Amino acid sequence: MLVPDGRVIMISGASRGIGQSIGKLLAERGYKLSLGVRDPKAINAADYSDDTLVARWDATDAKTSDDWVARTNEHFGRIDGIVMNAGIDIVTNLAEAADEDYEALWQVNFMGPLRLMRAVMPSLRASGHGRAINIVSMAGKRLMDGSMLGYSASKFAALSLTHATRHEGWSDGVRATAICPGLVDTQMIAGLDAPPNQFKIDPEVIAQTVDYALSLPENAAVAEILVNSRLESIF
Repeated sequence: MLVPDGRVIMISGASRGIGQSIGKLLAERGYKLSLGVRDPKAINAADYSDDTLVARWDATDAKTSDDWVARTNEHFGRIDGIVMNAGIDIVTNLAEAADEDYEALWQVNFMGPLRLMRAVMPSLRASGHGRAINIVSMAGKRLMDGSMLGYSASKFAALSLTHATRHEGWSDGVRATAICPGLVDTQMIAGLDAPPNQFKIDPEVIAQTVDYALSLPENAAVAEILVNSRLESIF
């Protein structure tokens, strides 16, 4: 893989789980990081690199997207990529889930990344080699369980956002990739056992996948990467 030439990467939801693993690996690889989290005190920037920016970002607060991008540009003078990782899961079946649960999933899993992309796209275009990585989910490719209706719907939308980003930024060197994992061993599913014939994926595997996607040249674009945690004959 190519060694980063001081490239600056923003990561949302970086305080734990997949986001934390991505941050640690990219810091080791030499990327400069801007980490967006709801509570900046939850992260010690020194754990990543000497020049890591930690900023407040809340998927449900539109202003924080603009503020985070502005702070990153002010601090580093450039933005070369963004990893949209923050997300939530709420059990939402067709008959019983409240409208508020669907709205919460929509705001965090789709509107948050959408606002970020609107804010950061000019910087990605200006870099000439911008990268947008969206941690979607296998739930954004198919619905396996009716209790995941709201989550899956929000992730289908997130997948569409990734492809729209790819189309809109293509001529300026922006490349967008949706990474779609199955079950990942994080706090979000800590109380869930892997079903028969399925396993939990280590967060570090997703971090390695992000590193790979960021390293690809403009003439080797990969739109989607599926990381299965079970055998699925249709994929």
